[in-house]
Amino acid sequence: MQQSPLPPATEPAELIWRDGVPESATFGDVYFNREDGLAEVRHVFVGPSQLPERFRQVSAQGHFVIAESGFGTGLNFLAAWSEWMTQRPLDDNAVLHFVSVERYPLTRSDLVTALSHWPELRQLADELIELYPPLIKGTHRLVLAGGKIRLTLHFGEIADALQQLTFKADAWFLDGFTPSQNPEMWHRDVIDLVAQHSKTGTTLATFTSSGEVRRSLTDSGFSLMILPGFGYKRDMLAGQFSAMQPVKRTGLAEPVAIIGAGIAGTALAWNLANRGVSVLLIDQAPEPGSAASGNPQGALYVKLGVEYNTQTELAATALSFSQRFYGAWQSDFWHPTGLLQLASNPQEADRQRRFCERNNYPSDLMVPVDAIEASQIAGIPIRHPGLWFPGSGWLAPAEACARLTTHPRIKTQFDCQIASLQPCNNQWCIRTDRGEDLHAQSVVIAGGHEAAKLVPLPGELKLKPIRGQTTQLPEPLFNLPRTVICGSRYLNPGINGNATTGATFDLRDNNPTPTVASNQENLEALREMLPATSTSNAPDADQLEGRVAFRCTTHDYQPVAGLLQGSDGAPVDGLYLMTGLGSKGLAWAPLLAEYLGDVITDQPRCLSSRLAKPLETRRLYRT
Repeated sequence: MQQSPLPPATEPAELIWRDGVPESATFGDVYFNREDGLAEVRHVFVGPSQLPERFRQVSAQGHFVIAESGFGTGLNFLAAWSEWMTQRPLDDNAVLHFVSVERYPLTRSDLVTALSHWPELRQLADELIELYPPLIKGTHRLVLAGGKIRLTLHFGEIADALQQLTFKADAWFLDGFTPSQNPEMWHRDVIDLVAQHSKTGTTLATFTSSGEVRRSLTDSGFSLMILPGFGYKRDMLAGQFSAMQPVKRTGLAEPVAIIGAGIAGTALAWNLANRGVSVLLIDQAPEPGSAASGNPQGALYVKLGVEYNTQTELAATALSFSQRFYGAWQSDFWHPTGLLQLASNPQEADRQRRFCERNNYPSDLMVPVDAIEASQIAGIPIRHPGLWFPGSGWLAPAEACARLTTHPRIKTQFDCQIASLQPCNNQWCIRTDRGEDLHAQSVVIAGGHEAAKLVPLPGELKLKPIRGQTTQLPEPLFNLPRTVICGSRYLNPGINGNATTGATFDLRDNNPTPTVASNQENLEALREMLPATSTSNAPDADQLEGRVAFRCTTHDYQPVAGLLQGSDGAPVDGLYLMTGLGSKGLAWAPLLAEYLGDVITDQPRCLSSRLAKPLETRRLYRT
């Protein structure tokens, strides 16, 4: 038995390769049929589940959910994806959700080798491999094929996953090695959880015909039939869930109005539009990304906690997802230079020491480095050790916001000051200061620290603005790194003649105008953190340009995303809140947009209930 590593890493699969076919050293079984694994998948899962016919019947903006009990090499997933793309029109917006659990995931390199058997799946396999998440325990969402395919991949025990994930399956693929070798996967409690995630008519297919499995499925409400197996396996099982399981379907009236065109609002607008939802994006500024998201450069980072608790897991999940999300715009506004978090003072050095002692992160997400290694990475002398995040970097936030609004289903209304937001005739009425009324069935308030003014409920929300001033450094007058560096300040590589450093953290300052004092504070902090950046030609603070933005934070410095609740916990139909992203908005926004997109469209959630709980709005009310 493998020894459990420090969190959050999960144990990868131990493989034995025989004639190019992987076997599990833990369970003593092959991952797919030696003769023709893809034909086996189509025989066992695709055909008995009647996927071709059922895929064609999904509405143009609907979704279909396949759930699976063992991801393995991902072959079942790729076969379902391939069938979906074959049966669906290229221009529709239906989504195939695939929810899968894997206790011992393959490494990326093993995945490459295993999937090389099927050249006909190469294009799909390459996209899966490119977006394959770091091997961290918990739930990962992969958005593939331009949003037509959404893979929710949980690394961990299946019982934990099924207790925490929110979805109703249309079809089940029960996989995961033979019951005699992997009994935990087929435990009666797990079968009961499978039933809980099913509805009347949910189909099931599995390669096993074990009598114990058959009895458990029947007792849990499945009507089964024994079918001929594939290859050396004589029998297999297929069936339907026949017990009554209530399913709540919420129809979505369009458009969805989003108030706020910063990185949060524009990421959500893009997310919903790609699901086929019409969006009305409203902002009081003349263009997107004009407030806190308007800085010339922004670093993509989070500060991972020493203890791997819910808060840290949520931050790590957000960072990993945002790296995958922004990857589509690498030639546009996204610059994946990597990022160094320096231990630039004794307190941070002690924190990073304890962090490294208590945690084990995969190297494709984070690697500890000493000062020499940090200097080699950055291209300038660095005196401190730190943490290297190879998949991070920086982006141009205003450009990102503008790009995320360029979708034919997004209608924008800028220079629009909102006077009130009130329910009216089963809709929400958004009244502007010009006396114009805009109507929407659903409204998302993503207006930063001004969100509290728009909430039409009694009680004060614990949201606060924090002033932050960045400073522009002329590229020829400073020694700049080739990667992002964070410590007491962040510093970006130069582009178009300048680099951004900052930002101040001014708790009780509402001055919107840049000051020389704030520029001086940024320069002094930068010189202390990175003396090598200074040159004899470096200008004084009064010669530099600055920009002020106000971050929106909550009382607990954790973001908010979800259906708005009153102080009594009662939900407000059709009204959502997405704010409080603080100084890490670039990292938080893509994941929170994906989660809120799931909630609004009533699709499987990308976050477990445990991670979604801290995002709820009720905690914001002052008591």
